[in-house]
Amino acid sequence: MNTQDFLLELGCEELPPKRLQQLSNALMHNLTVELDELKLSYSGVESFATPRRLAVLASNLQLQQNDQTIERKGPSISAPDQAIEGFSKSCGVDRNALVQKAFGKTQYYFFSKQQKGLKTIDLLESVVDIAIQNIPIAKPMRWSDLDTYFVRPTHWLIMMLGSDIVPASIMGLTSGNTTRGLRFTGERTFNITYAKDYQKILLEKVQIEVDFNTRKEMIRKQVIQVAKNNNATAVIDESLLDEVCALVEYPRAFSGSFSDKFLDVPEEALISAMKSHQKYFHMLDMDGNLIPAFISVANIESSDLSVIINGNERVIRPRLADSEFFWEQDKSTTLESRIPKLDSVLFMDGLGSMGEKARRIETLSGYITEKIFENYTDSSGKEESIMNSKRAGLLAKADLVTNMVNEFPDLQGVMGCYYAKNDGEKEEVCTAIYEHYRPRFSGDKLPACNAGLAVSIADKIDTITGIYGIGQIPTGSKDPYALRRMALGLLRIIIEANLEKLNLKILIKESIELHCSEVNISSANAIYKFMMDRLRVYYKEKGTSAEAFEAVLAVRPENPCDFELRIKSLENFIANGSSQELIKANKRIVNILKEHDNLSIEVNSSVLIEEAEKQLFYEVKNIATCLSKPGDYDFVIIKLITLRGAIDEFFKEVMVNTDDVELKQARLNLINWVRSLFLSVADISRLSS
Repeated sequence: MNTQDFLLELGCEELPPKRLQQLSNALMHNLTVELDELKLSYSGVESFATPRRLAVLASNLQLQQNDQTIERKGPSISAPDQAIEGFSKSCGVDRNALVQKAFGKTQYYFFSKQQKGLKTIDLLESVVDIAIQNIPIAKPMRWSDLDTYFVRPTHWLIMMLGSDIVPASIMGLTSGNTTRGLRFTGERTFNITYAKDYQKILLEKVQIEVDFNTRKEMIRKQVIQVAKNNNATAVIDESLLDEVCALVEYPRAFSGSFSDKFLDVPEEALISAMKSHQKYFHMLDMDGNLIPAFISVANIESSDLSVIINGNERVIRPRLADSEFFWEQDKSTTLESRIPKLDSVLFMDGLGSMGEKARRIETLSGYITEKIFENYTDSSGKEESIMNSKRAGLLAKADLVTNMVNEFPDLQGVMGCYYAKNDGEKEEVCTAIYEHYRPRFSGDKLPACNAGLAVSIADKIDTITGIYGIGQIPTGSKDPYALRRMALGLLRIIIEANLEKLNLKILIKESIELHCSEVNISSANAIYKFMMDRLRVYYKEKGTSAEAFEAVLAVRPENPCDFELRIKSLENFIANGSSQELIKANKRIVNILKEHDNLSIEVNSSVLIEEAEKQLFYEVKNIATCLSKPGDYDFVIIKLITLRGAIDEFFKEVMVNTDDVELKQARLNLINWVRSLFLSVADISRLSS
């Protein structure tokens, strides 16, 4: 089979940096979909992306489709002549050219012919055109007098098979083998001689690395080296690194500095100004402190780097001065005095203002802290902690109406902590304001102090119950208010901070009753179910089997922390060698009991006659007596495993459905008692495959 490497490069105006990888992946995906539909094989495919180009290289692309046998099924042999003649005519042949074949139990007329495969070079124009048109673009642009749309105006097109140009006209561009270098230096245009040499030629001719990930690692190494030259450590945010990589084709990292007077401003504000406005990386000294310097990445090799450095230093100075101004202005007003201003900020239509939300968080934070202290044998400091939690809950959203957070929304909570310290608030209050957005994402840290835990839970449950309660329910892949992520974070806090006294159903009820009348109070059960669905995701990510989760869910624990204890004990049970026999026995008990009503765990042992049932009764009674401590599921499991022999012997020697009504009831109650002991941990019958 003859093959050649196929190269596609689409040259554009500077592409949106935050969407560059998405655009590149979409083009590669669409191209391979079209090639696959045409049954054109290839050995591999690579995508390339820089600010001014999207490219795809398909290696060893088949140069011609395989010949195919086209077969059409016609009418049955017993059909009217008119139908048969019509079918043969539609096939362009006489009736005698049709063949008869069995299809099922009936004979039909079939027409078959050999269709020669088309040449790949004749198909590629359509393939590429469709692949480009199918790239999802939210706001496409139109330019010149062309009737074409794309994310940015396009300027050149390369389509090559090996060393040959594929003739095509797409988006007003005629395909060729000429690409472009940098705008202001080096060779402006040059030819690609062979498709497979595309990446190498661009690197050799103009030092452009078209592979996104390779270029990204080049930038990382340069940034790290520049930091070393400054006796510092570079802090590399991966999302910022991706964005910088999407802004440069020829990366050259360098450092600049700014006045150390700006270090009086909270470092998070300086870092946000450098990252969001200028795409700079910041540096820390050996003690982990921010230094008055930055690292930027130029898109050119300069003969006089000082010109670029001076230009960047001039640009960052007013940005940092703005942050300094916001900091000084915001400090002149306390967080508490900003609360009335929150009343004019809408939280959400139907849920009132941010001021109302702050007061709901205040109430819930006090309730949650009280539950937290129920875990402790020493309750000293309880009242102070409750007061701190309520105070932090009330002030947690006040920084939303500050100048700094208005400029840098990602500093919510962070600046609130600084302003609270400036106002003289207690340390726990300040920390709770800082921590209450945690966890922001999967794997993020949890709040560390009690007040932080309480305010974080209160904030999240208030948002979930409110938005869910007005009917804004996540559907399918749509979750515009990130309720799923919020619920997962809330559950993580309760479980991983071991808040064993916090009943989720009661918490939902407490929260929903604080909302206004527009929130549907009867939605509490639906919200609880939604939270359990998120808990299922939590355990799936931890590697817990779906059967184990459903086994615990079946006994309806209302505290996520209690759920966690049951899951751990159940996993220990599954790992035990006796578990499979006990699972089967529980399944058998379930099947027997579902046929009967009026069951209890009160067993009339005086009517038991078989030694096996007496022994089971004796062992169950002893175990039930020592299972008095609630929540010690590991102990329960260890005890229940010892029942295996007695249960096996019972089912071997005893017929439950005897004709003696009183004896039958006693036996039913006995196995129901056995089942109730297992249900004190989970419904292990659900572990049956």
